[in-house]
Amino acid sequence: MDLWQIRGGRRLDGSCTVQGSKNASLPILAATLLAPGRVELYNVPRLRDVDAALRILRALGAETRQEGHFVSVDSCGVSACSVPRTLMEQMRSSVIFMGALIARCGEAKLSLPGGCQLGRRPIDLHLDALRQMGVEIEQDGDDIACRSRGLHGAQIRLPFPSVGATENVLLAACGAKGRTCLSGAAREPEIVALQGFLRALGAEISGAGTDCIVVEGFHPRRSAAALIPPDRIAAATLCCACASAGGEIELNSADPEQISTVLYFLKQAGCDIIHAKRSLRVSRMGRLCAPESVTTAPYPGFPTDAQPVLMAALLRAEGTSTLRDSIFENRFRQIPELRRLGADIRLEGQTALIRGVERLHGDVLRATDLRGGAAMVLAGLAAEGDTLVLDEGHITRGYDDLDGCLRALGADVWAERI
Repeated sequence: MDLWQIRGGRRLDGSCTVQGSKNASLPILAATLLAPGRVELYNVPRLRDVDAALRILRALGAETRQEGHFVSVDSCGVSACSVPRTLMEQMRSSVIFMGALIARCGEAKLSLPGGCQLGRRPIDLHLDALRQMGVEIEQDGDDIACRSRGLHGAQIRLPFPSVGATENVLLAACGAKGRTCLSGAAREPEIVALQGFLRALGAEISGAGTDCIVVEGFHPRRSAAALIPPDRIAAATLCCACASAGGEIELNSADPEQISTVLYFLKQAGCDIIHAKRSLRVSRMGRLCAPESVTTAPYPGFPTDAQPVLMAALLRAEGTSTLRDSIFENRFRQIPELRRLGADIRLEGQTALIRGVERLHGDVLRATDLRGGAAMVLAGLAAEGDTLVLDEGHITRGYDDLDGCLRALGADVWAERI
């Protein structure tokens, strides 16, 4: 159990560097299985989910080394094709090992993944796409067995731009004969990062960042390296922290374009924002006001992962803010906890109505999921007195030293293992 202690009322001031991207690191780690060789990765965040991915790689026979933000993977010794259930249950992104294992070994055995309980997140899109590439799939309860007598390219269309399904198709396509054309693909920056790494490994791939990605072939290389890009959700979280607490901060290694929708609504709410190509300055001096209605959507729309932290920033805004989450039905699990601080939030189906209050007061909260836990920390920055957040490790799944970063900006925040 992690205990987060937040003493509210301190404005933020200063600068910090945005961590490497969690959602880019995980599929790239899975991709290290595609060919026997050694891979070096830089700017990898120190997270529970990264630790889980490295444990999966070791269970499959790979050798891994982690020193700070550097990770190396030697996959020459990979001999297993089965991911233990205990490791699958530790994170949602474990399902992306399926495509890589099928490409490398011709088979994969795994179970349904774990992670935050945000509602139904079926992997039907993953399985249907892989079947079109020649994968035979048997499912017995939570256990999934995949086998291919020869992967082949295919014309695949996703009915929804699922990030995980897009990643699994691209990974599997690296082991397929012929051309794979994926339409309806996710357009997230993490897909662009995965394409860059696959090219470094020897893949002929193009189109990432659009809704049509083509894999023409794969000529494995014995070594490759990649620099993990900055984490756009961590950057959005720090921007919302400033909006919640007030003050002025500068974020280095941030890509403003990737969080343009978040910045748009923060600016509407009253924040001043100045950005360059790789840095961002955010300030909030007066009381915020409710922005226009926010609805989450696949990239380049407003990210569902940023909805909880924006909600935390708007708890004291003048007027009524409207947040609708169209991605996950249980993305509002933080609301009962935020109400304990004095927040006035009404939930109507998939829409949250936040009527700004004059004051918030500290209380004891329990983190419900990764982004909801971060939202509680941010709300504590704006609350009077002390806020304690009890967390079973959700926040450290996605944030690398969040309390240290906030302290560097002047917050009174401490996290400790109890």
